[in-house]
Amino acid sequence: MFRAHLTVDPHFVVGPINRRLFGSFVEHLGRCVYDGIYEPSHATADEDGFRYDVIELVRELGVSTVRYPGGNFVSGYRWEDGIGPRDERPRRLDLAWHSTETNEIGLDEFATWLDKVDGELMYAINLGTRGVLEALDVLEYANLRSGTFWADKRVANGRPQPHDIRMWCLGNEMDGPWQLGHSTAEEYAQLAATTAAAMRQVDPDLELVVCGSSGAQMPTFGEWERVVLEKTYDDVDFISCHAYYEPKGGDYGSFLASGVNMDRFIDAVVATADSVKAVVRSDKTINISFDEWNVWYQSRYNDVDKITDVQTWPVAPRLLEDSYSVLDAVVFGSLMISLIRHADRVTSASLAQLVNVIAPIMTEPGGPAWRQTTFYPFSLTSKLARSTALELRLDCPTYATEEYGEVGLVDAVATHDDGGTTIFAVNRSLTDEVTLEIDTRALAGVGRAEAISLFDDDIHAANTLAHQDRVTPKANTSVEIGEATVTITLPPVSWTVLTLA
Repeated sequence: MFRAHLTVDPHFVVGPINRRLFGSFVEHLGRCVYDGIYEPSHATADEDGFRYDVIELVRELGVSTVRYPGGNFVSGYRWEDGIGPRDERPRRLDLAWHSTETNEIGLDEFATWLDKVDGELMYAINLGTRGVLEALDVLEYANLRSGTFWADKRVANGRPQPHDIRMWCLGNEMDGPWQLGHSTAEEYAQLAATTAAAMRQVDPDLELVVCGSSGAQMPTFGEWERVVLEKTYDDVDFISCHAYYEPKGGDYGSFLASGVNMDRFIDAVVATADSVKAVVRSDKTINISFDEWNVWYQSRYNDVDKITDVQTWPVAPRLLEDSYSVLDAVVFGSLMISLIRHADRVTSASLAQLVNVIAPIMTEPGGPAWRQTTFYPFSLTSKLARSTALELRLDCPTYATEEYGEVGLVDAVATHDDGGTTIFAVNRSLTDEVTLEIDTRALAGVGRAEAISLFDDDIHAANTLAHQDRVTPKANTSVEIGEATVTITLPPVSWTVLTLA
């Protein structure tokens, strides 16, 4: 057994935790929308065709902002296809995912669904195959009350009140060669700057997200951020980050340390943004919208799921339906720790995605909906995270990884407010328990300590259609309260939440 020591002091503050940190992402991809959130023939479907069992799970998950409608999909999307009478909407080829889009669900329907789950809409506009005029049109349709062509169209379509969308993404992953309309940093920066300035003429208080790199592994990473921000700094509020992780070649040690990569990614983007701030002599600080993140078995998609037959364009095919294990959930929980650790600069984040597609919630057409293992770290963090992230002192053993060098065997973050303190921790060891001793002297006394851990003897155990509750969190009864310390045992390959009051 290993030992680790953690010091918690509420005087050392990272920053407030924005509720948008617990956002998610719905893209017109696979069965995320159709057979996911929308299935009119399902036994639980409401009057709008939305699955109520999914609505209940989304509420339980604790999702705040939801990014929509893409993703790669948005770079070929004509938003006008998704408004008006359903029987008049065109069917289109979705080149991003080699599918057919029926356009049964569009902006108005999705906003209706968000009202049911108490979510905030974060809308992505197409800057891949479209541009400034289309961005202004959808902004007018969504946010103006009435008296103009597009606003009156929305009213005529049965939505008299504006959607009042505050957050807008200026395209998606425009640095990626896979993206329709892929461009250089200079080309994208000019289009984004022009679009942002035009949108602010309609509403100067919009919150705009400019595309950063689609991953820290991109060859243009860093330089892309510099070029784009130098051109757009005055007109945007956020720059995006995207990151996905999967084990490679059975290297579970590096996979468990994925949060180290996320930390370095965030730190690099923050450094670049602050460098540009100095160059352009601005008083404004650009924050990060980490609007795509997850564990994603991309190699499986490329080897198994990807549709390449030019004659085949299915509707809502089964794509990216990864089944998540305990191992995946522990890595997932560690990524949430990294996001909270940077709460001063990461003020919005979107788990990609929400239903069926690399998702915490799975459904079967005509059948049940269930929680994947990754559901639990998200739902419990969203529910139990306090209002402020704290800076910690963590002393623990290290281990060697092929990807990231020496990393800590334990990772942790603490959140705090007047109601108490919540600590989130992972044990990355594949074989050993870790006794974590927490110095609580600065908390002025702890009378109650409760812990929940996610772990299993089989780190590959998962929840499936046949065994929907195979993996669930367990009460951790190893907690001991001392005069100035709280001690807890963390099982191997585990994610734990500990609440102190």
